[in-house]
Amino acid sequence: MSAEDKIKAATDKVTGKIKETAGKVTDNEKLEAEGKADQVKGHARDAVGDVKDAARGARDSLKD
Repeated sequence: MSAEDKIKAATDKVTGKIKETAGKVTDNEKLEAEGKADQVKGHARDAVGDVKDAARGARDSLKD
């Protein structure tokens, strides 16, 4: 997973948590839902990166 992808995933998760908390505090269900969605997006980016890393590892082990 590239550094850029890691930063995007972390940004999505942090931004999502902030939105979710702000939504809870202000009783704004839409903002809270957006925050949760952003967090899911960040976790999904992490998962995709993990799969890419595993595929690279498998490919490299076949070369040896």
